[in-house]
Amino acid sequence: MTQQQQNAGLALAERVRSYLKELERGDAAGICSLFTPHAQIHSPFLGWMEPAPFFEKVVAASGQSTITPIDICASVDGNRRVAAYFIYDWKLKDGSTAKFECVDVFEFDADGLIEKIVIVYDTHPIRATVGDKYA
Repeated sequence: MTQQQQNAGLALAERVRSYLKELERGDAAGICSLFTPHAQIHSPFLGWMEPAPFFEKVVAASGQSTITPIDICASVDGNRRVAAYFIYDWKLKDGSTAKFECVDVFEFDADGLIEKIVIVYDTHPIRATVGDKYA
């Protein structure tokens, strides 16, 4: 890996940290400002969606949640891809909670905006605990 690739990976990792902070704050507009106009998100609960409607649903269902980053891994092959591994202590508006490990895989454009996120986690224990709060 070249120094330039390493620096680019570090810059994208910082973008992911910003995303996680905005997600924890529950600021849909702030989160969406980190995305390209035609970005897509894949959620295990909701399938493929654009950022605005996705985060509006997340914010509408959520109370004050906590995100604890475990690791942020940038591609070593020069791709504009970063994976964030974190614990999501999801508090819902109705007072129920679900704490789970999650991996979000981010792809970025040349300007450092998010083009795509694939969210990966086991939905079974979450559905068993809180049901489908996006309905």
